[in-house]
Amino acid sequence: GADLVLFNHSLTPAQERNLERACQCRVLDRTGLILDIFAQRAQTFEGKLQVELAQLKHLSSRLVRGWTHLERQKGGIGLRGPGETQLETDRRLLKNRVVMLSERLEKVRQTRSQGRASRQKAAIPTISLVGYTNAGKSTLFNRITQAEVYAADQLFATLDPTLRRVEIDSLGTVVLVDTVGFVRHLPHQLVEAFRATLEETVEADLLLHVVDAASPEREIQIAAVNEVLQEIGSQSRILMIYNKIDCLESHEPRIDVDEQGKPIAVWLSARDNLGMNELHQALAQLLVDDLQCLTLHLQPHYAKLRAQLFAINAIQQEQLCEDGTSYVTVQLSQAELNAILRRVNLTLSDVGLTPPAPVAEW
Repeated sequence: GADLVLFNHSLTPAQERNLERACQCRVLDRTGLILDIFAQRAQTFEGKLQVELAQLKHLSSRLVRGWTHLERQKGGIGLRGPGETQLETDRRLLKNRVVMLSERLEKVRQTRSQGRASRQKAAIPTISLVGYTNAGKSTLFNRITQAEVYAADQLFATLDPTLRRVEIDSLGTVVLVDTVGFVRHLPHQLVEAFRATLEETVEADLLLHVVDAASPEREIQIAAVNEVLQEIGSQSRILMIYNKIDCLESHEPRIDVDEQGKPIAVWLSARDNLGMNELHQALAQLLVDDLQCLTLHLQPHYAKLRAQLFAINAIQQEQLCEDGTSYVTVQLSQAELNAILRRVNLTLSDVGLTPPAPVAEW
């Protein structure tokens, strides 16, 4: 006979017990299987906390009276009354553990929130990868960042969000976030437990929704991801990324645009390095809307400001004057310029700011 029976939907605790009695083996529903996979994949302290919290919440509804030989733990001195049943003890211990894990995760959430606030203060755009599990998010992440994040052809290879700073032409520095993959009917307790991780997605300036273009269930998977995004309250702009085009008959990389000419989708293969130029072009076009062209008048002793502008690839043109000053044309957002000026203790008037010129249309 079988050692394990899997059900592709949720079972109530009573159904699980009755089926185990009938099948004479372990029975696991969809939620239990996903939690087991998550437990094997979690690597970091945060990931393990989140998985344990989700497992305990799942277990709390499945505690049953399995200790009939310990029906009562006797009371205190003189045995004046019955104590807790074993079931009550288990429930109390489990509840205490859930409270402790929730408090720890709240601290993690606050730390992540502070990190996002620092990035916003420095006006660094955040791009988050989302998508169905095994759509190729980590492979794309590695291709863009030249990093070596663990990527594998398996479900939920990534559980812990990975953040990397990356330079993109005409955009300067952006932060790219690789997050946990989604799945159809993602258990609600998992969404709750992973809220600290998923907030990186909610707060992103742009979402790259990575889709396995070769999957026969492509549309169902897209709908499942959109459902989770709606549940966590994400309102970020979305660029669809149709990955794995090398598995399609026609695998030419391309950009799809809307009526206004703005990119809405990019077709590429992260594994074969196809379409990466198109992706960079689409990212620049979507995020450059926040940028403006400004001409700054820099004094000779503004070397620190000039260095910071060069560091983020903001300087488009520079004209040196005989008196040692220079006029530089920069392309960056107003928030980013304000943040840099604050860091070097200068104001807008110190750089003789001219009115913004419109950014050239793509």
